[in-house]
Amino acid sequence: VQLQASGGGLVQAGGSLRLSCAASGGTFSNLNVGWFRQAPGKEREFVAGNSWSGGKTYYTDSVKGRFTISRDNAKNTVYLQMSSLNPEDTAFYYCAATRRSPGLREIYERATYDYWGQGTQVTVSS
Repeated sequence: VQLQASGGGLVQAGGSLRLSCAASGGTFSNLNVGWFRQAPGKEREFVAGNSWSGGKTYYTDSVKGRFTISRDNAKNTVYLQMSSLNPEDTAFYYCAATRRSPGLREIYERATYDYWGQGTQVTVSS
């Protein structure tokens, strides 16, 4: 499975962006997917996750109410709609996927995901 993230850019604080992650090379509909981010000098952290059916979503506390993960299985694409952005959201954003069925704790862990996209830069100016 290959993942291609896009949609990053420069935005002012309070603005919005939508990231996309297109999958190819496998059956997308049975993948659990997630978004991670990594800021300079920091560990890569979980941002949001979505079960293969799309029925369950998970967010890190700092983005709850501001970010929304969704997927379109017909387009083999997962999205991350980001609103009310602030400078602390500045990072490279990566999409990831796995065919495994992770437990609740594992959803938030990098090691759970087998496939990674190349990342897209999001910069939020104050």
